[in-house]
Amino acid sequence: MVYIPVLVLAALVIGAAIGVWRAKRRGGKLLDLLQYAAAHAIPLMILALFVTIFLDRSGH
Repeated sequence: MVYIPVLVLAALVIGAAIGVWRAKRRGGKLLDLLQYAAAHAIPLMILALFVTIFLDRSGH
């Protein structure tokens, strides 16, 4: 069984990395990088949280 917070933290890191990458590609400054990181990390974390709840309740 996956330790639940690990999946959520992984989603945070992956989402933030994707956001920073997209902001850099568009020529963003520091605040743009931070905003894109948060805007990508939060939805991915919420999705990961729902996945972990589903896996926990289904017994996997």
